[in-house]
Amino acid sequence: MSDAAPTPPTPALPENKPALAHVAHGSLGVLSLGALGIVFGDIGTSPLYTLHECTSAEHGLPPTPGDILGVLSLIFWSLTMVVTVKYLTFIMRADNHGEGGIFALLALIPERMRTASSGKIGAMAVLVIIGAALLYGDGMITPAISVLSAMEGLEVATPALKPLVIPATCLVLFGLFAIQRRGTGGVGALFGPVMVVWFFTIGGLGAYHLAAHPAVLAALNPIHGVRFFLIHGGKGFLVLGSVVLAVTGGEALYADMGHFGSRPIRVAWLALVMPALVLCYFGQGALMLSSDAAKESPFFAMVPAGPWTYALVVLSTMATVIASQALISGAFSLTHQAVQLGFFPRVTVKHTSRDAEGQIYVPEINWALAIACVALVIAFKESSRLAAAYGIAVTGTMAITSIVYFEVTRTTWKWPIGKSLALLVLFLSFDLPFFGANLFKFVDGGYVPVLAGAVIFVIMINWKTGRRIYREHVAAHAPPFDTFLAELDGKLCARTPGSGIFLATPFEGVPSVLVQHVERLHVLPQTVLLLTVVVSHQPYEDDDAMGLETLGKGFHRLTIHRGFMDATDVPHSLALAIARFDLGIDLKTATYYLSRETFLATSAGKMGAISESLFAFLARNAKPATSQFGIPPMQVVEIGSQIDL
Repeated sequence: MSDAAPTPPTPALPENKPALAHVAHGSLGVLSLGALGIVFGDIGTSPLYTLHECTSAEHGLPPTPGDILGVLSLIFWSLTMVVTVKYLTFIMRADNHGEGGIFALLALIPERMRTASSGKIGAMAVLVIIGAALLYGDGMITPAISVLSAMEGLEVATPALKPLVIPATCLVLFGLFAIQRRGTGGVGALFGPVMVVWFFTIGGLGAYHLAAHPAVLAALNPIHGVRFFLIHGGKGFLVLGSVVLAVTGGEALYADMGHFGSRPIRVAWLALVMPALVLCYFGQGALMLSSDAAKESPFFAMVPAGPWTYALVVLSTMATVIASQALISGAFSLTHQAVQLGFFPRVTVKHTSRDAEGQIYVPEINWALAIACVALVIAFKESSRLAAAYGIAVTGTMAITSIVYFEVTRTTWKWPIGKSLALLVLFLSFDLPFFGANLFKFVDGGYVPVLAGAVIFVIMINWKTGRRIYREHVAAHAPPFDTFLAELDGKLCARTPGSGIFLATPFEGVPSVLVQHVERLHVLPQTVLLLTVVVSHQPYEDDDAMGLETLGKGFHRLTIHRGFMDATDVPHSLALAIARFDLGIDLKTATYYLSRETFLATSAGKMGAISESLFAFLARNAKPATSQFGIPPMQVVEIGSQIDL
């Protein structure tokens, strides 16, 4: 463990030490209410723009009654098969001790599939990194399109307000990102009730218009969706690129499972969210069948123009802010997991709640997303144009989730290959057509999340690879500990009173910072503690998950195990270890020794000049280990060295 190479991941757990499960506490009703406010914000605000995009003129398909029924049928069966069947029935069964999400899914796969025999990144891990990178693209676009589509209701109320749509959207987005540092705990209690009002409102409005034209319920028959494709062929296939907007929040259900548990999420979906969404979509469809004017903005057309429109704009804005909050918080959690697992350079992670460890704030990610969202709004100007950029990232991640889940069922759960393969084919029969249809939107804006994802992917792969080569370099140049200990007395002038804590990577040799300290200063503290923090592929570890090895001559090796969702507070863990193992170390006077590497980035190393230059840049700009591990900076001594990877 060093400044250039933060906490190295390993799937190993302490021997005979079961992993902790993260259990959501509270009654089913309270947890379901909380899930409404966090989990369903993205998918719950999709009716603002989905049906309008599916029937827009850009597809070259005039919204005839038959086409409207066909699109409604596609939306209904997409919600049923993708969200209800795929995610709620199957994917959410793959929890990692209560946690969900693409990194948690990766941890369920055997180690041999995560890491190749050469020590390089395995194929499944590469797939997951691609999926995680694409999720950042999703997190960048969702706040922009959600808030912009809500604010466009102003021009529906009166065209005179159209010039205010873009400035108002940027102002709301700026305010949203500005309050992130305060955390969601203070306003989180409002999220659930607001979304309850939202779902009852859109469901009630949909039911009102549906009652006037109940014939639209014929779209529940999947034959209308099939007929839509038979009539329109290739053009009908392209409409899937807009239909997928109805299910874009499906991945969030799985990612946020650890906050509430699977049962509350299922209850909230089946009891309120899906009925409200179906009623809203079918109500919009009924309105479009009866009024040509409603086809321009079917969602806001559900209420009379004037004060009712303004009221719906306000409610929509609140709902989209909540939806955006969920994606932003998800980006924070994803970054934290990636840092802990060694896929991303260290960033500032601030915990905003004493009670909920998962509530964190990452300022670097927050303001990067803020700049990206505002830039997208200014560049695309309309939610319909921004919708063209939406979809590739989401559908790509959905397909990757299906593939990784297949490997979990086959290799971890030992399902028969026929059963696993049948489920994979079922999932991909939806994921791949959605992904393929969105690829045609690449030049119209789909390149935005792909480019953003590509940048994140390169960073993750480069950082992970660089850290592996760095560890190999350190291990290759580290003398065996027995040899070091035998030659120690001849190299030292004195052993000074006190304790020295040397941060080390997880291998049996001597850390370079200790070797350099002895060779340059020729002194050592009386007590030397070699400290290694090992992050496992389990989400949580107990505070006392640690082991101590006494090495002789005042040397000890302490290994602290943490989960990838845990915060790492080294002084706190050391205090527990000192009390448990009776080490006799005074933390107030102890000195922490860290190595600081300068990477030369020449063509002589394994990485190559370009790759190592990027790795060196990331290492220089990563937050110091003192911040990540909570080490008091006034008690730190850094020893530098130059390395060519």
